[in-house]
Amino acid sequence: MPARHIPPLTLQRTAAALALAAAMLSAAAAPAADGTCRAASSAQAPTIVELYTSEGCSSCPPADRWLSTLKGRPHVLALSFHVDYWDRLGWPDRFASAEGTQRQHELARLFGSNQVYTPQVVANGQDWRIWPKLPAQSAAAPVSLSLQREGGVVTAQVGAEAAATRRLAGYWAVLEDQHQSQVRAGENKGETLLHDHVVRLYKPLPAWAAAQGMRAQLPVSVGVPGHPRRVVFVVTDAATQRPLQAVALGC
Repeated sequence: MPARHIPPLTLQRTAAALALAAAMLSAAAAPAADGTCRAASSAQAPTIVELYTSEGCSSCPPADRWLSTLKGRPHVLALSFHVDYWDRLGWPDRFASAEGTQRQHELARLFGSNQVYTPQVVANGQDWRIWPKLPAQSAAAPVSLSLQREGGVVTAQVGAEAAATRRLAGYWAVLEDQHQSQVRAGENKGETLLHDHVVRLYKPLPAWAAAQGMRAQLPVSVGVPGHPRRVVFVVTDAATQRPLQAVALGC
């Protein structure tokens, strides 16, 4: 697929902003005295940025690098879904999954299209072609969300306003950072690719009545040393798949 021109990125995050982000993460996900680990949503939902990418796609590395710049950015949650339909062209992406490809196709249908492409950015449930610019942060979220880890199980608790009548859905995602691949075939042959926010597990949940709330659990492993791991839960509108709230737990 043709490469996209990505304008030079000017990173404007100041040391104060990074310190604030680190402090917020530390406060939200610090282990409690009883050994549990918790994080809770704020009044506004974060901006959800999904990248659909592949190591076999020559126009994808600039998008991968841009997604890495979102690490530590307040009120932004990035997810990198590696798709598997490039694998047949000579380089099997070790992070690719049929589940990620299926999600991209489902979103395409909601956008009124029968085609998918890479790199594709979906921001707050919209096909977002003007990245690296991001949409404004969402308004006040109609749902609340908390995550709690006890041992090897993470529990999500979703609440909604009493008057909420819409149906909600959601999904779990486990993300890892600081991966590196030496590509030996395909369009990126000879390249060293770096990846952050890589979705290693994606698990959608059936829809539920918003007013009833919802509780779900996910067994999780410790993860791979050297690759920081986060457990994410995203609440969406069941009809449109537009994200309404999300929390990441980094402990």
